[in-house]
Amino acid sequence: LFQAYRLGDLSQVYPISRGLAPMLVAIGALLLIGETLPPLAWAGLVAVSLGIWLLSLRTRGVEVDRRAIFVAVFLGLAIATYSVADGIGVRLAGSPTGYMGWLFLLEAPVVFAVLGPRILRRGSLDPRTFALGMVGGVFAVTAYGLVLYAKTIAPIGVVSAVRESSVVIAALIGVLLLGERPWKKRMVAAGIVAAGVV
Repeated sequence: LFQAYRLGDLSQVYPISRGLAPMLVAIGALLLIGETLPPLAWAGLVAVSLGIWLLSLRTRGVEVDRRAIFVAVFLGLAIATYSVADGIGVRLAGSPTGYMGWLFLLEAPVVFAVLGPRILRRGSLDPRTFALGMVGGVFAVTAYGLVLYAKTIAPIGVVSAVRESSVVIAALIGVLLLGERPWKKRMVAAGIVAAGVV
């Protein structure tokens, strides 16, 4: 994810990586657990993916780093894989909080192994950075918990499509705060994503 952001614009890389996920998740859930969707849900998934892909398109004369596209596509495959795994896992666990608890507990050593040496090298952790990280962490854990809960009561592919509507917000941030262009096409694409979610 970080490598993709280093190589390409937020409003291009994020939509590609997230735009691949809804269709791949729905297909994965169909193949792995036989989860079927009605035709209207498939149409919504197509609209969401199409709108997200439109967000990532470039106009003529704008240079695109092919490495950024490759990394974004690889990231999209990773997102789809963990989304299907989470959907199946949380259903087998029978408890979103229990599933999250075990997942975070088992991931913690990896996080500490990566961050520990960096913190020790610096000598300390900036209190402002720590506070911002904690606030971001609370929001991330809450959002993840809501997604897991939704996967216990709705089809995994549909949950993935609604979740990926966050690309609209990322595109707005890219256009309004980072000055990325073209903005008109991005607003049309955002409308298509919203229609697909509905």
